[in-house]
Amino acid sequence: MSTLNKFNMDSLEGYVAGRLRIFMFLALGLLCFMAIAALLVFFVALRGAEETMVPDVRAKELTAALLELQVKELYPRIQLRYSQSNLEKGTILEQDPQPGTIVKAGRRIRLVVSQGAVINTVENYRGRNIDEVKMDLRTLFAVAASAAGEEQPFLSLKEPPMYEYSSEPEGTILQQRPAPGTGISGPTTLEFVVSRGPERAMITVPDFTGLTVSGTIDQIRQGGINFLFELRTVRGNEPVGIVVYQDPPAQTVINKKRPVSILITAPHGGVLDGDIFGLFKYTLPENPYPLPVRLEAILPDGKRQLLAEVEFPGGDFTVPYQLPPESTLILSMLNREFYRETLKPPVQF
Repeated sequence: MSTLNKFNMDSLEGYVAGRLRIFMFLALGLLCFMAIAALLVFFVALRGAEETMVPDVRAKELTAALLELQVKELYPRIQLRYSQSNLEKGTILEQDPQPGTIVKAGRRIRLVVSQGAVINTVENYRGRNIDEVKMDLRTLFAVAASAAGEEQPFLSLKEPPMYEYSSEPEGTILQQRPAPGTGISGPTTLEFVVSRGPERAMITVPDFTGLTVSGTIDQIRQGGINFLFELRTVRGNEPVGIVVYQDPPAQTVINKKRPVSILITAPHGGVLDGDIFGLFKYTLPENPYPLPVRLEAILPDGKRQLLAEVEFPGGDFTVPYQLPPESTLILSMLNREFYRETLKPPVQF
């Protein structure tokens, strides 16, 4: 019995010793694995992010600069600064690090962005055209700190301006408030008194009879004439697209605000050589003086065709046209699109 017990004890000790050796091997293997992993992490961290070259974004628009930095996996730190010219507004003045520097991806790049010129005083706008000043206000003083998120315009115009008759050309600024040279410490509203032109400006009506549509529009543009086109179906051997009647007659002296009615011959059915012959009509807002109005067409092949470009005071703007079906008519005033329409083929019966 004692011999059996001794055998069992020896077996148990051998089993325990075997298990202990296995445990030690596993522990040693785990330690080796952790050491190798730690070394790999250390070397990866030591290597860091991939290197890249800093691009040259100076004098570029902020949006273009940000896109260029994004491609290089670089990130901006933006600073704002006033510069010498409003033409620089929104462009990059300086950058750090300098172009060509090799840095690691993810690096912050300091960008100094122009806010335009510092405006300290109100300019002298008297004698200038109101429309030119409006354009300047939109481009130069639109938002003094747009990058900072301010929505209040730094300089804005009170609408509508006051108008009065004077010997100055229509649209000329006669008076302004605040006065020129007034200091600006915050958002400021400009008030203008604008000329309507002479109270009873008179013109002599030219002779439009026999002219084509394009020839008539040329005469209208040169003479600054208010106009209203109408169509009438051709009679007998009359040519199409010719002025056959006007009211008032030629050489009549009238107030320049009075429209001259001009009658143009049109083909039967409104179709000529496969084109649509019609009368464009759109009611524009009334203005105290004529403003630049433009009517053009985009043809089915994508080409643009100018139909009329005149000064117009507002009201019913009418222009005859001869265009292929599916052409698009575009009406704009002061380079702002007001209306467009596409010509559909005439219905066949």
